[in-house]
Amino acid sequence: MQPMIDPTEIEAAADRIAPHVLRTPLLHSAPLSERHGADILIKSEHLQLTGSFKVRGSANFVHSLDADTAALGVVTASSGNHGIGVSTAAASRGIAATIFLPSTASRSKVDQIRRLGAEIVTVDSTDSNDAENAARAHADAQGQPYVSPYNDPLIIAGQGTIGKEILEDGGPIDTVVISVGGGGLISGIATWVKAHSPGTRIIGASALNDRAMAASIEAGKIITPHFEPTFSDGTAGGLEDDSITFAICRDLVDEWVGINERDIATAVTNMIDDHHQLVEGAAGVAIAAATAHAAKAPGSRIVAVSCGANVSSDALARMIAAAG
Repeated sequence: MQPMIDPTEIEAAADRIAPHVLRTPLLHSAPLSERHGADILIKSEHLQLTGSFKVRGSANFVHSLDADTAALGVVTASSGNHGIGVSTAAASRGIAATIFLPSTASRSKVDQIRRLGAEIVTVDSTDSNDAENAARAHADAQGQPYVSPYNDPLIIAGQGTIGKEILEDGGPIDTVVISVGGGGLISGIATWVKAHSPGTRIIGASALNDRAMAASIEAGKIITPHFEPTFSDGTAGGLEDDSITFAICRDLVDEWVGINERDIATAVTNMIDDHHQLVEGAAGVAIAAATAHAAKAPGSRIVAVSCGANVSSDALARMIAAAG
């Protein structure tokens, strides 16, 4: 069983992106640990420069381009954290970025992308797939590199630097819990962790309302299952048919768990009450899954990857209400 990317690519990514991202803290959560009977740590990517882990993969991609290719500028499609990450990485290299957005993109994220100097193209559709198709067509027509949010070895390697930091900063770890959308984050982390600490378990956590990767693993092939709205909007959506993350997740993830909407909301509000820190719904998925796992593994050392903090005031209000 060979991973689709090599850990040496993650090592190279760590050196490449170090000037452009934060090495986020691995924080021990005394309240969660006491409440759930395990040693629970939070890898705090919600404190990342852009409020999300996504800038790691984007920076690795952008700073891997040769000078002639970089001069063409980069293109992507996103309604959130990936677009912010690509815009940030492009600005750090002084190159152009064009971000295609669906008409439903939040004003706050659109404004943040615009402030970073990217060109914004709004697609007259509520479907993010239409924005992606338009972005790919534009990139192909202009001969520009397209930055995938997850389906690219450079993106996966950039996200894998989180796994490197976890093992360097955390010592022996029994379990790492990661929320899963397209699978770039968990693929990168699992590649590094399984190479350097093969006994550490990797748990993939998804919102029960939207679990494309978990359902695809169960089916043995990439499928598009029925989905419902979720507080974990950062992990929502389907997989590309040729996604390289599918095989990595199939081979390296030990367990898959689903988290309901109330538990996502409770995890988010607990982070506010316990640590006075804001996290988004996708981070709540991982934190909720980590606390649930603690009940099955008392006394163990568990890391929850808190992937981001980019949540609107409206979404936060709805989560506070749902948590009761």
